Amino acid sequence: MRDRMPSLVDASALLSILEVSRRLAAQHELDDVLELILHTGREVLDADRGTVFLYDAPRKELYSRVATGGTSIRFPASRGIAGECARTRKTIVVNDCYADPRFNPEVDRQTGYRTRCLIAVPLIGIDHELVGVLQMLNTSGNRFTLDDQTIAELLAAQAAVAIQRTLLLEERMIKLKLQHDLAIARDIQQNVLVRRLPRCHGYMLSVYNQPADATGGDIYDVIQLDERSDNSPLLLLVADATGHGIGPALNITQLRSMLRLGLRLSADLPLLLNHINQQLVQDLPGDRFITAFLGVLDPLQHQVSFHAAGQGPVLHYRAADRRAEWHEPTTTPLGMFNELHMDPPPPLRMDPGDLLVLLTDGFYEFQNTAGEELGTARVAALLDRVHTLPVDQILTALLSMLRDFAGAAPQIDDLTALLVKREP
Repeated sequence: MRDRMPSLVDASALLSILEVSRRLAAQHELDDVLELILHTGREVLDADRGTVFLYDAPRKELYSRVATGGTSIRFPASRGIAGECARTRKTIVVNDCYADPRFNPEVDRQTGYRTRCLIAVPLIGIDHELVGVLQMLNTSGNRFTLDDQTIAELLAAQAAVAIQRTLLLEERMIKLKLQHDLAIARDIQQNVLVRRLPRCHGYMLSVYNQPADATGGDIYDVIQLDERSDNSPLLLLVADATGHGIGPALNITQLRSMLRLGLRLSADLPLLLNHINQQLVQDLPGDRFITAFLGVLDPLQHQVSFHAAGQGPVLHYRAADRRAEWHEPTTTPLGMFNELHMDPPPPLRMDPGDLLVLLTDGFYEFQNTAGEELGTARVAALLDRVHTLPVDQILTALLSMLRDFAGAAPQIDDLTALLVKREP
């Protein structure tokens, strides 16, 4: 028996679907792809309206970006006729919508439109992945036929792959743009870090910064308070904003900018710290704060006056008796409370060979593959072995110890270090 030849209408519809396949391959914008699918669906099915519902797998929801004659909507993929189509992955034809209990007439009531009949076809992409549902409403013949179902399923097969390809391209473009933006943000942040440390007579300094992500929430700064003299006091900053990524990077850069501007205006250091804190209280979300060590090294008096706003422990290694002294934070982190308790601790006396070691918690809390933290004892033991070396070599030894301790464990927090050593 010879196969039944397609009717003229069937042949026209098939030609339209072949043509739309060619045009879909040339489209790169998702909204253009969806518009083309709907235009073709209305044409080949002689339908009045249509919607492409895309499937949001993580949220298990269907949502529309293009809906002819309507507005975008989002709903659970378990609800309604479109939801059943997505769940069963089978075409559903309803030729009397108001007689079907699965039909939700609420949209009709809101828009004044009356849906008489509909066809919902699952959009199944490569690897049987659910891409969404194509739904067409109100054919001119008042009912969708078996031929209509065949044509709709042919269109859906072409549409699903095109949508899937476009979504992947869109996702890649978003990812590339994000990577580009993060690279710019990282360059900006790295460029604000001091590269050439100021000279300070009788002292050696060394710094290190390695973010865990593209951008980091740690920062250091060393500021010569009088650029005309090598005996000028140095302001020392090590700070750590909660979290990772662009948000903390912006917060920590804001802290540095406010600090440098305040110093240019010759602000008193405790007063400046209070002003910075109050501004951060206004600017930071309730679950965010910044810990900061802010100290002044006086190379003539050989002492460090400091405030440690949630930043600790502060390590002062005394070379004469080979002893590590640990100092806890002196006040609360910045950005938490309007008022800081600013009772200054006694200055640290820097005797010959002494070390001031400022490390963010990424060092002390670094875990190896067994889940152990590096802790303070290992740092103190290392300093006892290498404290006579130049400060750059001491920092190198510290980083080497950290790498040996960590093994294959990943870095999950930012690492920032500022070491100050009084020359013997």
